[in-house]
Amino acid sequence: MAPLYFADSGSRTRPVPLPQPEHFLLRQAQRGDEHAFSELVRTYEVPVFNYVFRMVGDRSLAEDLTQDIFLRLFQGLPGFSLRCRFTTWLFQVAKNRVLDELRARERRPQSPLALDEMPQLDVVDAPLERVEAIDAVWRAVGELNPDLRMALLLRDVVGLSYMEIADSLEITLATVKWRIYKGREEVQLALAREGILVSEDDAASL
Repeated sequence: MAPLYFADSGSRTRPVPLPQPEHFLLRQAQRGDEHAFSELVRTYEVPVFNYVFRMVGDRSLAEDLTQDIFLRLFQGLPGFSLRCRFTTWLFQVAKNRVLDELRARERRPQSPLALDEMPQLDVVDAPLERVEAIDAVWRAVGELNPDLRMALLLRDVVGLSYMEIADSLEITLATVKWRIYKGREEVQLALAREGILVSEDDAASL
């Protein structure tokens, strides 16, 4: 199943794998250095926000959750082992916070989400057909169950490796591969139902 590469800029390139911070920077942040921690926030705030936003579908809520995730990160840094990959731990924290919110949402009465409240993709100077296709992709992603959506976003938006996703979601590598395959398949089926056929080349441009 062809991957769907998503980027709010409309880029035609695959997501760039997230860099790992220097150990020196992490050690400084662990010791309470606010400047070092601010560097971590600047590096990872956007990918974390994009992931959370596409999981919860509400920009204001995603901003609040992102702040909370980095607060939890700051509180947990003293116990973080430098033998582990920082991005894996970061998205474990993000996953747990998102799941907390989704579970709480299930217990709260929900009003239907208005069409104009759905997350929209900002594409500058793009042909109308392409804008409509990208919006359709995000609608389809939003309809995936949380397990499939998490795995797909971590791969095709954040750019984590399969092993990093397995570690972040605390599932097996085989389960990661199946969820990503199934997520891509369901997105493409949803697009086909709308009459939008996405080839492998087209998918890479989304």
